[in-house]
Amino acid sequence: MIVDLPNASTSKIGQRLIEIREDVGAMALSRVLTLVVVVPEDDAEEALAVANSASHQHPARIICVILANARGKARLDAQIRVGGDAGASEVVVLRLFGELTRHARSVVTPLMLPDAPVVAWWPTEAPKNASQDPVGAMAQRRITDCAAADNTLATLKRLAKTYAPGDTDLAWSRITLWRGLLATTLDRAPFEQVGAATVVGGADSPSADLLAGWLQHRLKCPVAIVRSRTGTGIVSVRLERASGPIDLVRPPAGDTATLDQAGQPRRAIALAPRSDAECLADELRRLDPDEVYEDALTRGLPKVTRRRMTMTDAVEDGIVPSPSDARRTAEQLAEASREAIRSAMVEASPEDADRSTEAVKSAVRDRLEEEPS
Repeated sequence: MIVDLPNASTSKIGQRLIEIREDVGAMALSRVLTLVVVVPEDDAEEALAVANSASHQHPARIICVILANARGKARLDAQIRVGGDAGASEVVVLRLFGELTRHARSVVTPLMLPDAPVVAWWPTEAPKNASQDPVGAMAQRRITDCAAADNTLATLKRLAKTYAPGDTDLAWSRITLWRGLLATTLDRAPFEQVGAATVVGGADSPSADLLAGWLQHRLKCPVAIVRSRTGTGIVSVRLERASGPIDLVRPPAGDTATLDQAGQPRRAIALAPRSDAECLADELRRLDPDEVYEDALTRGLPKVTRRRMTMTDAVEDGIVPSPSDARRTAEQLAEASREAIRSAMVEASPEDADRSTEAVKSAVRDRLEEEPS
């Protein structure tokens, strides 16, 4: 259900929400937070689709603020979406024109759920200081996505400089599985100190930088980044230990990674890239400050070394593992697994059975004769 309210006011929008609630039911009673999405017009529908998907885990009132043309007369166009058009949430889309574009907070405040946490999300370009932004200042959590920025490294530096408790970034959520696999690997014998680490990631991947910062702060060892071509994401992590390196490699455009560790058989591990909806749902799960992200961004990342060499050169010099070898290994492991399944299957021929009418009648007579009268 979609209700358009052109040239509206916040009181009119609030009254219409109450009327819809009376017609549809108490749809706001199960909402756990208010999610304010600040996004340009061209990216609004994509951002709303991500927010709606995340709302299935965290039902919310989604207020989408679209800063339209700042020139001309002040005007507020609104749209209310409920039911199938809003996922597990209720969506209020606000298009601000003229002078209203500089007063987004005043427009959003009357529409927020009472006594509920507020989360602000910028799916595209984030403000220079999220915690001091008018919308960000009223939120307990502020979510940015530096992967959408033109210069990811400069954006990361600005995020570190302006960090405030409650800030986070979707680039951090995208490495959750990588961090979990690496931590689990180091929890197994032999329990040796990591002497150095190398992360390979795309030139446009801020997640690779945050992963390197996390490793540096947690392992207290030299960490370097080697850049691969744009669009490849995180490719590999190598941890150097006395018994031999630990290599976690996910070839570009792949969903399966290989884990190679001295004294252990090679393993194939499902490691598909996470969707924005998964990452947003993760960030909505906690409303307290993320100290681990803060340490990786502000303390670990500045100490990371950036090697001036390509991934190909690093592979040839033996500094990082080969993604091509990892892809072949994953294919071999997958084929071996399929072969083991085929070998374990037992094919049994069906029993011969006489299905003629006389045979059935004879079987019935025999059964009746066996039963006591």
